[in-house]
Amino acid sequence: MSVSELYSQYTRVWIPDPDEVWRSAELTKDYEEGEKSLQLRLEDETIREYPIDVQSNQLPFLRNPDILVGENDLTALSYLHEPAVLHNLKVRFLESNHIYTYCGIVLVAINPYEQLPIYGQDVIYAYSGQNMGDMDPHIFAVAEEAYKQMARDEKNQSIIVSGESGAGKTVSAKYAMRYFATVGGSASDTNIEEKVLASSPIMEAIGNAKTTRNDNSSRFGKYIQIGFDKRYHIIGANMRTYLLEKSRVVFQADDERNYHIFYQLCAAASLPEFKELALTCAEDFFYTSQGGDTGIEGIDDAEDFEKTRQAFTLLGVRESHQINIFKIIASILHLGNVEIQAERDGDSCSVSPQDEHLNNFCRLLGVEHSQMEHWLCHRKLVTTSETYVKPMSLQQVINARNALAKHIYAQLFGWIVEHINKALHTPLKQHSFIGVLDIYGFETFEVNSFEQFCINYANEKLQQQFNSHVFKLEQEEYMKEQIPWTLIDFYDNQPCIDLIEAKLGILDLLDEECKVPKGTDQNWAQKLYDRHSGSQHFQKPRMSNTAFIVVHFADKVEYLSDGFLEKNRDTVYEEQMNILKASKFPLVADLFHDDKDSVPAAATSGKGSSSKINVRSARPPLKASNKEHKKTVGHQFRTSLHLLMETLNATTPHYVRCIKPNDEKLPFHFDPKRAVQQLRACGVLETIRISAAGYPSRWAYHDFFNRYRVLVKKRELANTDKKAICRSVLESLIKDPDKFQFGRTKIFFRAGQVAYLEKLRADKFRAATIMIQKTVRGWLQKVKYRRLKAAALTLQRFCRGHLARRLAEHLRRTRAAVVFQKQYRMRRARLAYRRTRRAAVIIQAFTRGLFVRRIYQQVLMEHKATILQKHLRGWMARRRFQQLRGAAIVIQCAFRMLKAKQELKALKIEARSAEHLKRLNVGMENKVVQLQRKIDDQNKEFKTLSEQLSAVTSTHTMEVEKLKKELARYQQGHGGDSSLRLQEEVESLRAELQRAHSERKILEDAHTKEKDELKKQVAVLEQENALLKDEKEQLNNQILCQEKDEFAQNSVKENLLMKKELEEERSRYQNLVKEYSRLEQRYDNLRDEMTIIKQTPGHRRNPSNQSSLESDSNYPSISTSEVGDTEDALQQVEDIGLEKAAMDMTVFLKLQKRVRELEQERKKLQVQLEKREQQDGRKVQVEQAKNDLDLDQDADLAYNSLKRQELESENKKLKNDLNELRKAVADQATQNNSTHSSPDSYSLLLNQLKLANEELEVRKEEVLILRTQIVSADQRRLAGKSTEPNINARTSWPNSEKHVDQEDAIEAYHGVCQTNRLLEAQLQAQSREHEEEVGGLQAQVEALKEELDKQQQTFCQTLLLSPEAQVEFGVQQEISRLTNENLDLKELVEKLEKNERKLKKQLKIYMKKVQDLEAAQALAQSERRRHELNRQVTVQRKEKDFQGMLEYHKEDEALLIRNLVTELKPQTLAGAVPCLPAYVLYMCVRHADYINDDLKVHSLLTSTINGIKKVLKKHNEDFEMTSFWLSNTCRLLHCLKQYSGDEGFMTQNTAKQNEHCLKNFDLTEYRQVLSDLSIQIYQQLIKIAEGVLQPMIVSAMLENESIQGLSGVKPTGYRKRSSSMVDGDNSYCLEAVIRQMNSFHTVMRDQGLDPEIILQVFKQLFYMVNAVTLNNLLLRKDACSWSTGMQLRYNISQLEEWLRGRNLQQSGAVQTMEPLIQAAQLLQLKKKTPEDAEAICSLCTSLSTQQIVKILNLYTPLNEFEERVTVAFIRTIQAQLQERNDPQQLLLDSKHMFPVLFPFNPSSLTMDSIHIPAYLNLEFLNEV
Repeated sequence: MSVSELYSQYTRVWIPDPDEVWRSAELTKDYEEGEKSLQLRLEDETIREYPIDVQSNQLPFLRNPDILVGENDLTALSYLHEPAVLHNLKVRFLESNHIYTYCGIVLVAINPYEQLPIYGQDVIYAYSGQNMGDMDPHIFAVAEEAYKQMARDEKNQSIIVSGESGAGKTVSAKYAMRYFATVGGSASDTNIEEKVLASSPIMEAIGNAKTTRNDNSSRFGKYIQIGFDKRYHIIGANMRTYLLEKSRVVFQADDERNYHIFYQLCAAASLPEFKELALTCAEDFFYTSQGGDTGIEGIDDAEDFEKTRQAFTLLGVRESHQINIFKIIASILHLGNVEIQAERDGDSCSVSPQDEHLNNFCRLLGVEHSQMEHWLCHRKLVTTSETYVKPMSLQQVINARNALAKHIYAQLFGWIVEHINKALHTPLKQHSFIGVLDIYGFETFEVNSFEQFCINYANEKLQQQFNSHVFKLEQEEYMKEQIPWTLIDFYDNQPCIDLIEAKLGILDLLDEECKVPKGTDQNWAQKLYDRHSGSQHFQKPRMSNTAFIVVHFADKVEYLSDGFLEKNRDTVYEEQMNILKASKFPLVADLFHDDKDSVPAAATSGKGSSSKINVRSARPPLKASNKEHKKTVGHQFRTSLHLLMETLNATTPHYVRCIKPNDEKLPFHFDPKRAVQQLRACGVLETIRISAAGYPSRWAYHDFFNRYRVLVKKRELANTDKKAICRSVLESLIKDPDKFQFGRTKIFFRAGQVAYLEKLRADKFRAATIMIQKTVRGWLQKVKYRRLKAAALTLQRFCRGHLARRLAEHLRRTRAAVVFQKQYRMRRARLAYRRTRRAAVIIQAFTRGLFVRRIYQQVLMEHKATILQKHLRGWMARRRFQQLRGAAIVIQCAFRMLKAKQELKALKIEARSAEHLKRLNVGMENKVVQLQRKIDDQNKEFKTLSEQLSAVTSTHTMEVEKLKKELARYQQGHGGDSSLRLQEEVESLRAELQRAHSERKILEDAHTKEKDELKKQVAVLEQENALLKDEKEQLNNQILCQEKDEFAQNSVKENLLMKKELEEERSRYQNLVKEYSRLEQRYDNLRDEMTIIKQTPGHRRNPSNQSSLESDSNYPSISTSEVGDTEDALQQVEDIGLEKAAMDMTVFLKLQKRVRELEQERKKLQVQLEKREQQDGRKVQVEQAKNDLDLDQDADLAYNSLKRQELESENKKLKNDLNELRKAVADQATQNNSTHSSPDSYSLLLNQLKLANEELEVRKEEVLILRTQIVSADQRRLAGKSTEPNINARTSWPNSEKHVDQEDAIEAYHGVCQTNRLLEAQLQAQSREHEEEVGGLQAQVEALKEELDKQQQTFCQTLLLSPEAQVEFGVQQEISRLTNENLDLKELVEKLEKNERKLKKQLKIYMKKVQDLEAAQALAQSERRRHELNRQVTVQRKEKDFQGMLEYHKEDEALLIRNLVTELKPQTLAGAVPCLPAYVLYMCVRHADYINDDLKVHSLLTSTINGIKKVLKKHNEDFEMTSFWLSNTCRLLHCLKQYSGDEGFMTQNTAKQNEHCLKNFDLTEYRQVLSDLSIQIYQQLIKIAEGVLQPMIVSAMLENESIQGLSGVKPTGYRKRSSSMVDGDNSYCLEAVIRQMNSFHTVMRDQGLDPEIILQVFKQLFYMVNAVTLNNLLLRKDACSWSTGMQLRYNISQLEEWLRGRNLQQSGAVQTMEPLIQAAQLLQLKKKTPEDAEAICSLCTSLSTQQIVKILNLYTPLNEFEERVTVAFIRTIQAQLQERNDPQQLLLDSKHMFPVLFPFNPSSLTMDSIHIPAYLNLEFLNEV
């Protein structure tokens, strides 16, 4: 390919530019060899002539095609040179905001100076396990590549991060370590990865500082080795540091700061624990204020200091050591403020003894003040004969002080690093490690000193290692592909390294000069001039004798020799060191001891090093005493650098080059000059040059064929060998065979050949396009001609038609005019004829009328005379008839009057007779009979009473006579005084009786008043009740009127919110189940690995025989069947420990219930105490006024009691009405629920509340019935009392006039008193009950009033809110109220369950006793029969039906579990009933329930659950086994529900199935355990399925060509390098994914898994497909193209078709794919105009703003005729999407799991119809 072909018209080139470094231009005419200039057109349309050097014939660089611009890998560019690299980085950085770019094996990272959301956990998981070139460039991709190569090749790895200060080296290294900590987290609980990350804040505090280029610049280099075990989990780490910039401790340039720790400590000086440090603000100290501003914008030093302290604590540094560290740091600040006063002679100086800062320095370090004061200003000179003490000048003292400060800080820095390494050290054996090297990049300043020289020396060594590694990789690639290769000439910087480190090199001469007693920097510089003036890498400046120039690989650097010797010596006086060694603080003394510091570090690092290389600590050993040969800083640095290079050479390196885009720290601002300078310095361009020297472009045969098959001739396509086709095409297209080579799997091209092929391909497309355009345009012209011709013919036809129609119209009009004339003339003649004829007819009519009228008049006169005669004759006849009729009527009236008189007389006689009365009183006969019977009964009773009365009278008469006789005898014996005494007694008794009557009357009056007051209170309460009812009705109507429409509109939204909250709660619960299963798995793993188990005192069960309620459920649950009340719960808490009990919701509710009960009991006792005091007071009053009451009070009290009960029922009804009003929102929401939604806990609570209301209504009806019965009884009693005479009227007593004997009167009086006392006691008891009831009612009324007030306030507040807030507030109130009521109902249920369990236990005991008794009786009878019978009798058992129960012996339980669970294979039950093990287990459980053996039930279910867990743990990667036990666990759960006896689960049962229900046990808790186990199995099933599908997804959905020939392949550079790929073809097609889905579906369907669960499984799997595909799409630039969108649409349609074919479209799987569908549509949509932006925003509702913008940024045209998405269009999209509240997360959470639902699915099989096959080996099971 000649030069003229390359430099033809319209070819674009790069020309140098002073501002932009390189500028693009276009050739306006072809270039011919020999021409001296090029005619160019710049991008601003200006014309420019570019001169060409004729001697070198150096033409400008060619520009790559636009299709290659923006590539992920710079080596994919066809033309590899500096402008192409710079332009590609600029386009990616500014237009796409991509900060990472590959350059072969190097990752170029540009600092964006802005936080980007690309470092989250989701991004880490997305890059984990991926090949380096498959995803977009990222620091995580490099870290994953290192981690993968370490695991695959079992070789140590290194990540070398370099760059200028401020380029982001530290952040990149930090993210790499975070990736390793996340992916390779420690397997134990040591949290070593957290300690590794915690070391970063400490090292940044003590080693980072603000510079002019970076606010957080690392002023030291560090190499962190992260150790891994054989399973590649982090077990430890080790850190090595290099060349700390000690001079920064004592000097800072303008706008720079000292190390962060000084400012952090000053910011925290006000804390109480730091008062003794005597610190103030940073401006007050010399060492922290030299740079000017002591603060950094956006940085809080106090907050950072707190993070530093936390990191120290996490790494195990004790608080005392931390305080000592801070004391040493504070002492350095005080040392810098020590005032040194020069003496008059100028050769000596002194320090004031009262210097406050020196006192603080000595106090904080624990050294003697006087010695430090003396030796700061003096030094000791030792000669062979004697020792001198010499004073020092002011400058010498300042230098010595600064040297001491630097040395103290350096020693402290080393001590901290050493202790960090101790904290990160592990006793475990290290299998391999990954090292992260964060080291300074190449530096050049205006003034370069010793530090810059060491830094650039280190970069020379690293660049040499980098060059050799790149060359080695190139060589390996060529050898692996079996292509011939020649030695590539690359820059070798060994001469420059020899200049620095060889014998008599720069460092050697520097050390030699340092040994000279009076060596100076000028002498050393002169020696350099003399020795190395002939070296090509050494130059002497023209205008200086103290500087020298070293030609480094990146640039020339001029070093100023001043200070080199002092910094290299790093001299600290021995006297000062001895003072510090004698410190009373152990930490300070240990810092400065010589022989104890280097040994531990070496031992530590040696123990954790790899077996392949002995990695020693690079920390320079501390200086020896002056008597020994002290190693210089340069020598120490050279030694540590050699150790570092040995380590790096023994590992596989990975390179990260950090670029600083601008010096102003502006976000996404690119300065080309600074970028080019760093690209040259960091070796990126050298990599490009090495790549360009060989075969930089590599294509796989398949990709090359797909890309360039348009260049293949048709006859060659018939060949099936793609390699042969590629060979023939290349040989025909590229004539020079050196421009390409055929490898084993790839084709290698020289630089520019791919661009040439692209040009040929574009020309081919252009020619094809021209042909298509020509054909289409010709076809369009033909169509246009035909259309014009057809139009002309149509016009002619219409014109001719118009003329013909106009002629026809004329003829028609002429003919019409003739017809009109004819008709008009005819009509006019006809009208004249009619007018004449009409006149003649009229004349005839009038004449004939005249004649007729005359005749009519004559006839009329005759007719009137006839009428008069007729009327007169009629009147005369009627008059005669009326006279005759009047006479007849008179006669009839007289006769009728006579008859009426006779009949009246007869009626009067009849009325006086009895028969008439009988007829009138026919209805009273029955009443008369009844009255007659009653009279007879009364007569009989009267006779009986008369007889009794006569008998009593006779008896009484006899007794009276007897008493009279006795009285006479007595009177005779005692005389007349006793009669007087008796009379007096009788009088006193009468007086006392009268008094009792008066007291009784008083009590009656008081009772009447109290009854009136009660009636008033009742009336008031009734009024309040009525008012409340009215108010309730008003509120109800108001709310219904206001919210009728609002609820109708918002009900769907509220429904969705409630469903979402329920889903979140279910998801939270299932995540807890998942976490518990993970912890349980971890516990089992640790238990298996441990060889010695530490036994703790006390009883503890093994996991194998633990209760399933503790070991198998989601959280440790205490069984309520074993824990009946709170005391048992507390005891169980003590048994299982506080940690488990704290997690148990049941125990928490029980304790909460117990607290409430105790509170209620306390209140009740307090109320009873108050009532007891009131009753005592009343008793005192009642005892003073005793009375008797009649039975009327009972009726009144009963009436009052009934009124109270009625009032209570009315209040309860009002409360229920208010509750129903509060439930209005929930009722309307539940009415709008979809029919397929399952009832949740909320609806269950509503049902319970409705049942409670119905029960209250029943109670109310019972109370009303009882009230009517009592009132009727009282009325009957009152009616009976009213018939009796009044007891107060003396005349009413029938025996009042009779004589009463004295003894009878006394007995009667005592009886009356006793009766009064009884009545009084009853009255007091009833009054107390009455008061208690009134008090209770008043309390309830007050509570109801308070509740009503709260409700009114709530309603008022609610009415002020918005409709949405009203609904939300109402729902919250209702949820809280229902929660409280639910807890109360739960407590009641638990009490009832407790009583039920107690009764069951008693019943079991009695049944056992009865069974034992029956067994003893049967045994005795059998014994008797055995003795009675002399011969044996055979009894045959009748065959009975199988009852669906299986019996087994207790010792066979382990065999049952082994045969049915642990050793059962799903293939064994291929032809059996699905879920057969679940049915067998339930039949065994049913038999244990039948025989009432709770231990057997507990043991069987526990063993089953543990067995299932054991099987699943063993087969944790077997989908079929997991699906098998998921279906069986769910079926067992359904059986326990279906046959539980709960009516809610028995609606679909048959009568036979109802017979198989459990009779004795409630296994609700085991149902919960099985539900949790099902959740764990489901999660394991999803995990297995995702593990199988995930490797297929990206290849099948994004990479495989579902539509052949659609996708185009672009150059990929090194991203498919063989070192990044695993051997073998891992490509999958969509058919493989669908086949795997079919396999999953078939397995689950055949094993009888519920269809609802199958739907949820595929919904989860499709979500995973969506998340993985979309995440890869968002992280792969090569996948974001129009063809990929087409492939995605086709693949998704295939998956949707598969769902429809399997009837799985109801699963919601398609909805989970909606983000991927919209992403595919976004790739295919037009992306130009604002209308396109609006369409994209309205379409992509499931994608977040970040995802849309990311896809648009990644969109890459695969062909030149496609256009890129402009930055302006992306900004338009962002502006339109600003209102969205999208999450900040870029990637989807591929590990998200939807909460699973297990709907109840009853079986139609009956237990007695199930047959157990013989191959299960369950012969020991007996059918009952």
